[in-house]
Amino acid sequence: MNTTRRTAAAAALLALLLPASLPAASSASAAPTAPAAAVDALRTTGPELPAPTGRLAVGSEDLHLVDRSRTDPWAHTGPRELMVTLRYPAQRGTGRAPAPYLSTEEARLILADKGLDKIIDPAAFAATRAHARVGARPAEGRYPLIVLSPGFTVPRATLTSLAEDLASRGYVVAAVDHAYESAATAFPGGRILTCLACDQAQGPGGREAVTDTRAKDVSFLLDRLTGRHPVWRHAELIDRGRIAMAGHSIGGGAALAAMAVDPRIRAGVDMDGGLPVPYPAAGIGGRPFLLFGSAASAPGQDTAGNWSQAWPHLDGWKRWITVDGTDHFGATDYPALRDQLGVPHPDAPLPGPRALEVTRTYVGAFFDRHLKGQPRPVLDGPRADAPEVRFHTP
Repeated sequence: MNTTRRTAAAAALLALLLPASLPAASSASAAPTAPAAAVDALRTTGPELPAPTGRLAVGSEDLHLVDRSRTDPWAHTGPRELMVTLRYPAQRGTGRAPAPYLSTEEARLILADKGLDKIIDPAAFAATRAHARVGARPAEGRYPLIVLSPGFTVPRATLTSLAEDLASRGYVVAAVDHAYESAATAFPGGRILTCLACDQAQGPGGREAVTDTRAKDVSFLLDRLTGRHPVWRHAELIDRGRIAMAGHSIGGGAALAAMAVDPRIRAGVDMDGGLPVPYPAAGIGGRPFLLFGSAASAPGQDTAGNWSQAWPHLDGWKRWITVDGTDHFGATDYPALRDQLGVPHPDAPLPGPRALEVTRTYVGAFFDRHLKGQPRPVLDGPRADAPEVRFHTP
């Protein structure tokens, strides 16, 4: 489950990208070497994310938002800032080439933070190929809005595959970078903000400080996307009455925190993240919530120890689902990327494409059911065609 300790996050990502038998390096001279063929392939083309599965093409646009009503809690000066990537249903054959996965400097700093900058070419990592096209013309219609919040120290780019798939299935998706909570986030003007929160949020109450900050970020984002004067030029695509949120790791905890303070969020998903405490004493107004995680998040294996405690406080439709053969980053892009690097993780043997397929299937089904009213039997219990998926009723 989620951790707000920088060293643990670094070790987790290192384990994703390198064989578990190789120790994490503390310096470039001690760093293990990835297979040469994988590194050469990366330098040539970059990894590629699986294509979206929906019938719609996907457009992409970035927004820089500034909340001048708040001082940034980590910088202790200046307004609070967000970088947001909006993905939306688009008309086929329109728009420009897909946006960069990351800037090269973002990629370099993120890899350096994990001790991987001498092992993986930052330019190749930044060149990871996605599918949404910049400036594509929107497809006609009004669509539910889903906010995605990434894990601690990692950028919104890590949820690209899920975001693109949801958009292709008829959602507007807003993936958010929360300032100073990633190892690197590029902002306009060439600024790169690094993780000031990594040191400040350690210790008791740190997780709650982050989730509270993110809950405020999300409410501000919703104001700017759905208020009287929306800042996004395609805001007419958004159905203001159908809004939900999902997040990975601490972003999943932030989904519950945001629902507790913002009734506009009708449903939430926590993807392998520890939840903030105390839990909402009065529940969340009967709104649906999905706990979706790795095998370590099963009852009795819950390393953060609080999904079991939170379960009774979820007072609406709810499911607790885990996926065998995945690890903490199983719901992100990383399983597919590490497979293409030729460095599968022995503690997470489920192939990357299958891990992403399962995440897209179950998270997408949750939103289809609760934002579109569509029956999705995959949410009703175990299936023979998904033997790695387990349902829990603690």
